[in-house]
Amino acid sequence: MFIFRLLLKNAFRHKLRTLLTMLGLIVAICAFGLLRTIIDAWYAGVDGTSSTRLITRNAISLTFPLPLNYAERLKTVEGVTGISWSNWFGGIYITERNFFPQFAVEPASYLALYPEYVLNEDEKKAFILDRQGAIVGRKLANQYGWKIGDQIPLRGTIFPGTWTFTLRGIWDGVDAKTDESQFLFHWQFLAESVRKRSAKGADYVGVYVVRINEPNNAPLISERIDAQFKNSLAETLTETEKAFQLGFVSMSEAILVAINAVSFVIVIIIMAVMANTMTMTARERLAEYATLKALGFSPGFVVKLLFGESLVIALMGGGLGMLLTLPIAAAFAKAVGTLFPSFVVSETTMALQLLASAIVGVVAAAWPAWKMSRIDIVNGLRHVA
Repeated sequence: MFIFRLLLKNAFRHKLRTLLTMLGLIVAICAFGLLRTIIDAWYAGVDGTSSTRLITRNAISLTFPLPLNYAERLKTVEGVTGISWSNWFGGIYITERNFFPQFAVEPASYLALYPEYVLNEDEKKAFILDRQGAIVGRKLANQYGWKIGDQIPLRGTIFPGTWTFTLRGIWDGVDAKTDESQFLFHWQFLAESVRKRSAKGADYVGVYVVRINEPNNAPLISERIDAQFKNSLAETLTETEKAFQLGFVSMSEAILVAINAVSFVIVIIIMAVMANTMTMTARERLAEYATLKALGFSPGFVVKLLFGESLVIALMGGGLGMLLTLPIAAAFAKAVGTLFPSFVVSETTMALQLLASAIVGVVAAAWPAWKMSRIDIVNGLRHVA
């Protein structure tokens, strides 16, 4: 307890310098945590995938659809236990800034494949029975203030016209990784509307979602599915849901690498600032350390004083930075809306922040501690006024 009080008094002997250093640490650790959370949020869709689901799409590109009659043939593939499908809609709610994912799905089979969407049974039944009904995630509903029974108009881009849906349900995610920013409605409603305007494109789907009985057999079942449609007019490419999501993330890989690099550069910069502070501190106390050695204290004691003081400053600044990350991340998540399905500061990120603070404290004190442990007592005492 005495040593801690001594370290605390030493740390704040030069209050302005210590406070400015801590302010830099708070900003750096907070920025580090926020950038790491952005990277985690980018991979949230990947982390929220299931190992029992495969995605079957057109082998050429996602922009090319697949025939609806593939569904019956998919059900016959060994290892397949469930089938559903979805279409990207791409509508605009009021203004282009209000972006969120919208999918036309087959309600009953799709919800059966996504048990992580926790939906009230009455709301689920109402959605299935209402051809013009829709359901949304809790995050999306909260953002726009939607309530059950609201009429939601979307202006089509891929499918022209104004489409009006009745909100029949709001689902909650089973955990923080579950996407609550999606808008789901009836594929049949979309197909019927397209058929009225033009027979072409009515009986096609964007992707098939396939449930399998054994995750370890995913590569084998994927091969069976693709072999089923080999040399057809629309050949398929089947992959795990995780691989499918990673395909989208890889498009932004350069950005993620840059963000990751910047997060560590920030820590290195504050490490240099902290090292400068500790070097100045050691230089100012040269006579004190020489006196301690003259009184019989070992060089190790001087080293402990410097390392301890550096760690006190680093951990205090880092701790405040960690605490500040939480409200800033919450404000950031609110500002970006549905851009990220999940934006939560993870325990891993907070552990990395704490580790970064400790490393800054240790590295910053290393050089001055080594120098002070080797000072000559006579030369040190010459600095006594």
